[in-house]
Amino acid sequence: MDEVQARGFHEFMCYVNPMLAQRAQLGGEPWHVVATDDGRLVHSDGRIYEDFHGTQALGHRNPHITAAVKCFLDTDAPNWYPARVTPYAGRLARMLAERTGYERSSFAASGSEGVEAAMKLARAATHRTRILGLDGAYHGCGMGSTALMAKGPFRDPFGPHVPGVESLPFGDLDALHAAFAAGDVAAVVVEPIQGEAGVRVLPDDYVAALCELTARHDALLVADEVQTGLGRTGTFLRSVRWPRRPDAVVLAKLLGGGLVATSAMLTTPAWFQRAYGRDFEGGESHNVTFGYNAMSMVAGIAALELLDEALFERIRTLGAWFRAELVGQLGDHPLVEEVRGEGLMLGLKLRRLDHPWLSFEHFGFEGLAERASVSPLLCHRLYRHGWFFFTCGHDWSVFRLQPRYYVPQETLAQVIVDIRTELDWLLETSR
Repeated sequence: MDEVQARGFHEFMCYVNPMLAQRAQLGGEPWHVVATDDGRLVHSDGRIYEDFHGTQALGHRNPHITAAVKCFLDTDAPNWYPARVTPYAGRLARMLAERTGYERSSFAASGSEGVEAAMKLARAATHRTRILGLDGAYHGCGMGSTALMAKGPFRDPFGPHVPGVESLPFGDLDALHAAFAAGDVAAVVVEPIQGEAGVRVLPDDYVAALCELTARHDALLVADEVQTGLGRTGTFLRSVRWPRRPDAVVLAKLLGGGLVATSAMLTTPAWFQRAYGRDFEGGESHNVTFGYNAMSMVAGIAALELLDEALFERIRTLGAWFRAELVGQLGDHPLVEEVRGEGLMLGLKLRRLDHPWLSFEHFGFEGLAERASVSPLLCHRLYRHGWFFFTCGHDWSVFRLQPRYYVPQETLAQVIVDIRTELDWLLETSR
């Protein structure tokens, strides 16, 4: 353990975000991690944790990504090109185009920035201001993406929100048709599967209506694939199954291999030309200074080299097996209401615990009294088994399971055994 790791955790609590650090401590999270081992995390006490959060889809410190970044740093190539014409960005964009068909890429560091880029593209191209999202959405922390967010603590404190941005009821076809009646919609931004809302798959009939209405009204259809894309559901893009290709797609997280913060907003030449093709000044009107930095692009290139059809087939096969095992071994448990999701993006919808001693109010958090405690408590119980789990941000009754792509099948089998054990404990304790 180096000097930064020895003191930096305490310094984080003092100088970065005390609430975040206190939450990790109170929840018993294995937050004091100091190393990686074969894609897993190593705690300062020596315990090894398998991470099911989903962000590190290729495993922590993937050796291929690490080697690519090291190789770049060993050269004398610039990391930032003053003209913003970066050869590494050109290569990554070409590789993305070959995989998706989108021939224009805008790069940044986060999914939030990707969503903001799509919103700006829509307004610049259509000269309209109205942008629609869905209840339950999670699109990031920028002011535009926050306006699209589900109502609650991630959105409410930051109003007034960007004008012209509104949310529609999830899966409500009548509300969707009514929203387009005025002919003033610039874009609709949706997640193919809503992650933070509880692993909710967008219904097929709703997707079909989205595709038809946006095309008919010349509105941008944006797929936020920050959580679903790059193989998580078994294909490069989850939206490839839609009746028509979205006009823009947002990617992040895995795009930098889990090592470098990288995101992309992909679109077509036609939409790009409408928004930014009028002159040179217009071409620079959406710009992120370090968005095209070479090191991020190198990490993205290395990540795409790993995302081949063989890996996607593994995700589809392993995901189908995992889901079937969850249903077979946990589906009859009194605390399990439903198994959701596809590929390696799964969730357990859990029934609330009735005992007052297992409520947040009992633990002294009156402001969280209405929140379900069942998934956070399950996460807490599983930390001791060496599993690092999280709860869906908008629905604390849904327990999220998003393992790395290379996770061994026997690891997932043991996870199910341990989940059953701890669900039994919670059930017995709540009686």
